[in-house]
Amino acid sequence: MNTSDYVKIPKSFYEKEDVVKIARELLGKYIFTQIDGKLTGGMIVETEAYNGRMDRACHAYHKRTNRTEIMYQPGGVAYVYLCYGIHHLFNIVTNKSDFADAVLVRAIEPSLGIETMHERYGNHQHKVSNGPGKLSKALGITTRLNGSDLAGDKIFIAQHKSQKRPKIAASTRIGVDYAGEDALLPWRFYIENNKWVSKQRTPVI
Repeated sequence: MNTSDYVKIPKSFYEKEDVVKIARELLGKYIFTQIDGKLTGGMIVETEAYNGRMDRACHAYHKRTNRTEIMYQPGGVAYVYLCYGIHHLFNIVTNKSDFADAVLVRAIEPSLGIETMHERYGNHQHKVSNGPGKLSKALGITTRLNGSDLAGDKIFIAQHKSQKRPKIAASTRIGVDYAGEDALLPWRFYIENNKWVSKQRTPVI
């Protein structure tokens, strides 16, 4: 795999206002990490959008805390938090300052450094990146990368020079039943028929 075939996504992409549109447009793009001298990466195949101002499923909804402070920064940085004290979940902050929008990356299709991913995950028999906690472990993403520039060297999002638009499906998000009516928003997006998608659900659109 030749990384020169990929172009880093510019900051202007992340600063657009529509987090739902960005969540869709991230599908088919690639995430790479350079951790401990090892380059790993894969294609983004599943995302979820979160809106900090009107979405009760969003961490920043009506509350600005030490944990969510990074979400109020200009788009294009990583928001990494610890879920259940175990799983590091990787999010992409979007929009301008103080809007607190973000996209959770839920699954990737591995393409680079696959052996390293298996070593980090500790299992060579199963998929290592078909879930948000799994992909972070496989890519070496931890809360140490919280606030990292996504056009930097340790972690970055890129587009293949010959990328084709994937066929996208949408469903409700996963694990946000506490959000009331907002749990019904069709803000989970994934590439149709991709085997690395974390969970299959009936598409809503």
